[in-house]
Amino acid sequence: MTRKRTALITGASAGLGAEFARQLAAAGYNLVLVARRRDKLEALAADLHQQFGVDVLIEAADLSEQGAPRALFDALHAGNTEVDFLVNNAGVAGSDLLTDRDWDEHRAFFQLMMLAVAELCHLFIPGMRERGFGRVINVASVAGRIPRVGGCNYGPSKAYLIALSEDLAVTLHGSGVNVCALCPGYTHTDFHSTAGLQDMKDAMPGFLWYDAAVVVREGLWAVERGKPIYLSGRLYRWLDPLFQSLLTRRLFRLASRH
Repeated sequence: MTRKRTALITGASAGLGAEFARQLAAAGYNLVLVARRRDKLEALAADLHQQFGVDVLIEAADLSEQGAPRALFDALHAGNTEVDFLVNNAGVAGSDLLTDRDWDEHRAFFQLMMLAVAELCHLFIPGMRERGFGRVINVASVAGRIPRVGGCNYGPSKAYLIALSEDLAVTLHGSGVNVCALCPGYTHTDFHSTAGLQDMKDAMPGFLWYDAAVVVREGLWAVERGKPIYLSGRLYRWLDPLFQSLLTRRLFRLASRH
Protein backbone atom coordinates (compact mmCIF):
# COMPACT_ATOMS: atom_id res chain seq x y z
CA MET A 1 0.00 0.00 0.00
CA THR A 2 1.39 3.42 -0.98
CA ARG A 3 2.09 5.70 1.95
CA LYS A 4 0.11 8.92 1.91
CA ARG A 5 2.42 11.92 1.78
CA THR A 6 2.69 14.39 4.65
CA ALA A 7 3.21 18.15 4.63
CA LEU A 8 4.65 20.08 7.57
CA ILE A 9 3.70 23.75 7.77
CA THR A 10 5.14 26.20 10.29
CA GLY A 11 3.23 29.30 11.29
CA ALA A 12 0.11 27.33 10.38
CA SER A 13 -2.38 28.92 12.77
CA ALA A 14 -3.35 31.83 10.48
CA GLY A 15 -2.61 33.73 7.29
CA LEU A 16 -0.49 32.08 4.61
CA GLY A 17 0.22 29.09 6.84
CA ALA A 18 -3.46 28.25 7.26
CA GLU A 19 -3.98 28.71 3.52
CA PHE A 20 -1.08 26.38 2.74
CA ALA A 21 -2.72 23.84 5.04
CA ARG A 22 -6.05 24.14 3.22
CA GLN A 23 -4.60 23.81 -0.27
CA LEU A 24 -2.27 20.94 0.62
CA ALA A 25 -5.11 19.12 2.39
CA ALA A 26 -7.23 19.60 -0.73
CA ALA A 27 -4.36 18.04 -2.71
CA GLY A 28 -4.51 14.96 -0.46
CA TYR A 29 -1.61 15.54 1.91
CA ASN A 30 -1.78 14.56 5.56
CA LEU A 31 -0.65 17.50 7.67
CA VAL A 32 1.61 18.46 10.53
CA LEU A 33 0.61 21.92 11.71
CA VAL A 34 3.12 23.88 13.77
CA ALA A 35 2.56 27.17 15.61
CA ARG A 36 2.63 28.61 19.09
CA ARG A 37 -1.17 28.84 19.47
CA ARG A 38 -2.53 25.34 20.11
CA ASP A 39 -6.17 26.49 20.25
CA LYS A 40 -5.94 27.96 16.76
CA LEU A 41 -4.28 24.80 15.46
CA GLU A 42 -6.95 22.58 16.99
CA ALA A 43 -9.77 24.51 15.33
CA LEU A 44 -8.01 24.45 11.95
CA ALA A 45 -7.14 20.76 12.26
CA ALA A 46 -10.74 19.80 13.03
CA ASP A 47 -12.01 21.80 10.06
CA LEU A 48 -9.47 20.34 7.62
CA HIS A 49 -10.04 16.75 8.79
CA GLN A 50 -13.80 17.13 8.42
CA GLN A 51 -13.60 18.86 5.05
CA PHE A 52 -10.88 16.82 3.35
CA GLY A 53 -10.62 13.59 5.38
CA VAL A 54 -6.87 13.97 5.93
CA ASP A 55 -4.97 13.15 9.10
CA VAL A 56 -3.80 16.26 10.93
CA LEU A 57 -1.13 16.24 13.64
CA ILE A 58 -0.66 19.30 15.85
CA GLU A 59 2.70 20.37 17.26
CA ALA A 60 2.65 23.50 19.41
CA ALA A 61 6.16 24.98 19.25
CA ASP A 62 7.90 28.33 19.43
CA LEU A 63 10.56 28.25 16.72
CA SER A 64 12.22 31.34 18.12
CA GLU A 65 13.55 29.02 20.85
CA GLN A 66 16.83 27.38 19.96
CA GLY A 67 15.90 23.78 20.70
CA ALA A 68 12.47 23.84 19.02
CA PRO A 69 13.39 22.55 15.52
CA ARG A 70 15.24 19.50 16.88
CA ALA A 71 12.44 18.78 19.37
CA LEU A 72 9.92 18.91 16.53
CA PHE A 73 11.99 16.59 14.35
CA ASP A 74 12.53 14.13 17.21
CA ALA A 75 8.82 14.04 18.06
CA LEU A 76 7.89 13.25 14.46
CA HIS A 77 10.67 10.69 14.13
CA ALA A 78 9.47 8.95 17.31
CA GLY A 79 5.98 8.75 15.80
CA ASN A 80 7.32 7.42 12.46
CA THR A 81 6.06 10.49 10.62
CA GLU A 82 8.00 11.19 7.44
CA VAL A 83 7.75 14.68 6.01
CA ASP A 84 7.52 14.97 2.23
CA PHE A 85 6.57 18.63 1.91
CA LEU A 86 8.06 21.31 4.17
CA VAL A 87 6.66 24.84 4.26
CA ASN A 88 8.78 27.21 6.32
CA ASN A 89 6.26 29.98 6.83
CA ALA A 90 6.57 31.11 10.45
CA GLY A 91 7.67 34.72 10.79
CA VAL A 92 7.23 38.11 12.40
CA ALA A 93 7.84 41.70 11.34
CA GLY A 94 10.81 42.06 13.66
CA SER A 95 12.38 44.89 15.58
CA ASP A 96 14.66 47.72 14.44
CA LEU A 97 18.29 46.60 14.50
CA LEU A 98 19.66 50.03 15.43
CA THR A 99 17.01 51.57 17.68
CA ASP A 100 15.75 48.54 19.65
CA ARG A 101 18.46 47.89 22.22
CA ASP A 102 17.40 44.46 23.57
CA TRP A 103 19.78 42.08 21.78
CA ASP A 104 17.91 39.02 23.05
CA GLU A 105 14.89 40.23 21.05
CA HIS A 106 17.02 40.36 17.92
CA ARG A 107 18.53 36.96 18.67
CA ALA A 108 15.05 35.41 18.92
CA PHE A 109 14.13 37.07 15.61
CA PHE A 110 17.19 35.64 13.85
CA GLN A 111 16.46 32.21 15.34
CA LEU A 112 12.88 32.23 14.04
CA MET A 113 13.46 33.80 10.65
CA MET A 114 16.73 32.19 9.58
CA LEU A 115 18.26 29.61 11.92
CA ALA A 116 15.07 27.61 12.43
CA VAL A 117 14.48 27.49 8.67
CA ALA A 118 18.04 26.34 8.00
CA GLU A 119 17.83 23.72 10.76
CA LEU A 120 14.51 22.34 9.54
CA CYS A 121 16.00 22.03 6.06
CA HIS A 122 19.06 20.38 7.61
CA LEU A 123 16.87 17.89 9.49
CA PHE A 124 14.17 17.01 6.95
CA ILE A 125 15.69 17.33 3.47
CA PRO A 126 18.16 14.39 3.75
CA GLY A 127 15.23 12.02 4.29
CA MET A 128 13.45 13.47 1.28
CA ARG A 129 16.53 13.02 -0.87
CA GLU A 130 16.94 9.45 0.31
CA ARG A 131 13.32 8.67 -0.60
CA GLY A 132 13.64 10.45 -3.96
CA PHE A 133 10.84 12.94 -3.41
CA GLY A 134 10.45 16.20 -1.53
CA ARG A 135 9.10 19.70 -1.80
CA VAL A 136 10.30 22.68 0.26
CA ILE A 137 8.86 26.18 0.18
CA ASN A 138 10.67 28.82 2.18
CA VAL A 139 8.36 31.80 2.45
CA ALA A 140 10.55 34.82 1.79
CA SER A 141 9.39 38.24 0.58
CA VAL A 142 9.77 40.88 -2.08
CA ALA A 143 11.43 42.78 0.79
CA GLY A 144 14.37 40.39 0.44
CA ARG A 145 14.93 41.58 -3.12
CA ILE A 146 15.38 45.32 -2.49
CA PRO A 147 17.30 47.52 -0.03
CA ARG A 148 15.04 49.66 2.15
CA VAL A 149 15.47 52.37 4.73
CA GLY A 150 14.71 51.37 8.31
CA GLY A 151 14.53 48.16 10.30
CA CYS A 152 17.53 46.40 8.78
CA ASN A 153 16.24 43.05 10.00
CA TYR A 154 13.20 41.85 8.06
CA GLY A 155 14.46 42.34 4.51
CA PRO A 156 17.94 40.92 5.19
CA SER A 157 16.44 37.85 6.88
CA LYS A 158 14.30 37.21 3.80
CA ALA A 159 17.31 37.77 1.53
CA TYR A 160 19.03 34.94 3.42
CA LEU A 161 16.07 32.61 2.75
CA ILE A 162 16.23 33.44 -0.94
CA ALA A 163 19.97 32.70 -1.12
CA LEU A 164 19.57 29.52 0.96
CA SER A 165 16.75 28.24 -1.23
CA GLU A 166 18.63 28.92 -4.44
CA ASP A 167 21.71 27.05 -3.20
CA LEU A 168 19.58 24.14 -2.00
CA ALA A 169 17.75 23.99 -5.34
CA VAL A 170 21.03 23.81 -7.26
CA THR A 171 22.50 21.25 -4.88
CA LEU A 172 19.42 19.01 -5.00
CA HIS A 173 18.83 19.22 -8.76
CA GLY A 174 17.93 15.80 -10.14
CA SER A 175 17.29 14.27 -6.71
CA GLY A 176 13.50 14.56 -6.81
CA VAL A 177 13.58 17.30 -4.16
CA ASN A 178 12.51 20.79 -5.27
CA VAL A 179 13.18 23.89 -3.18
CA CYS A 180 11.58 27.28 -3.82
CA ALA A 181 11.84 30.67 -2.14
CA LEU A 182 8.35 32.11 -2.47
CA CYS A 183 8.49 35.92 -2.46
CA PRO A 184 5.09 37.52 -1.87
CA GLY A 185 4.51 41.23 -1.97
CA TYR A 186 1.76 42.77 0.12
CA THR A 187 -0.71 40.02 1.02
CA HIS A 188 -4.12 40.10 2.72
CA THR A 189 -3.50 38.23 6.00
CA ASP A 190 -3.56 39.14 9.69
CA PHE A 191 0.22 39.74 9.57
CA HIS A 192 -0.01 43.53 9.43
CA SER A 193 -2.63 43.90 12.16
CA THR A 194 -0.67 41.55 14.43
CA ALA A 195 2.52 43.52 13.79
CA GLY A 196 0.84 46.87 14.47
CA LEU A 197 0.98 47.89 10.82
CA GLN A 198 -2.74 48.10 10.06
CA ASP A 199 -2.67 51.89 9.57
CA MET A 200 0.10 51.48 6.99
CA LYS A 201 -1.95 48.84 5.18
CA ASP A 202 -5.09 50.97 5.16
CA ALA A 203 -3.18 53.89 3.62
CA MET A 204 -1.84 51.87 0.69
CA PRO A 205 -3.55 51.44 -2.71
CA GLY A 206 -5.47 48.23 -3.17
CA PHE A 207 -3.71 47.16 -6.38
CA LEU A 208 -0.56 46.38 -4.38
CA TRP A 209 -2.33 43.65 -2.41
CA TYR A 210 -2.95 40.00 -3.30
CA ASP A 211 -5.12 37.39 -1.62
CA ALA A 212 -3.44 34.65 0.41
CA ALA A 213 -5.11 31.98 -1.75
CA VAL A 214 -3.42 33.39 -4.87
CA VAL A 215 0.01 33.55 -3.21
CA VAL A 216 -0.21 29.96 -1.98
CA ARG A 217 -1.54 28.61 -5.26
CA GLU A 218 1.31 30.25 -7.14
CA GLY A 219 3.86 28.96 -4.62
CA LEU A 220 2.65 25.38 -4.98
CA TRP A 221 2.74 25.74 -8.77
CA ALA A 222 6.28 27.15 -8.67
CA VAL A 223 7.82 24.47 -6.45
CA GLU A 224 6.31 21.70 -8.57
CA ARG A 225 8.02 23.20 -11.60
CA GLY A 226 11.36 23.42 -9.86
CA LYS A 227 11.58 27.20 -9.71
CA PRO A 228 14.17 28.17 -7.05
CA ILE A 229 12.80 31.72 -6.66
CA TYR A 230 9.28 32.85 -7.45
CA LEU A 231 7.75 36.32 -7.13
CA SER A 232 4.08 35.98 -6.32
CA GLY A 233 1.75 38.40 -8.02
CA ARG A 234 1.97 39.62 -11.62
CA LEU A 235 2.75 43.17 -10.48
CA TYR A 236 5.75 42.07 -8.44
CA ARG A 237 7.05 39.80 -11.19
CA TRP A 238 6.94 42.81 -13.50
CA LEU A 239 8.68 45.08 -10.98
CA ASP A 240 11.38 42.65 -9.86
CA PRO A 241 13.75 43.17 -12.85
CA LEU A 242 13.61 46.88 -12.06
CA PHE A 243 14.42 46.20 -8.41
CA GLN A 244 17.45 44.13 -9.43
CA SER A 245 18.93 46.67 -11.85
CA LEU A 246 22.01 48.61 -10.78
CA LEU A 247 20.35 51.88 -11.78
CA THR A 248 17.32 51.27 -9.57
CA ARG A 249 19.50 50.31 -6.63
CA ARG A 250 21.47 53.50 -7.08
CA LEU A 251 18.21 55.46 -7.03
CA PHE A 252 17.22 53.72 -3.78
CA ARG A 253 20.52 54.79 -2.23
CA LEU A 254 20.16 58.37 -3.42
CA ALA A 255 16.58 58.57 -2.14
CA SER A 256 17.66 57.35 1.29
CA ARG A 257 19.96 60.38 1.67
CA HIS A 258 17.13 62.90 1.55
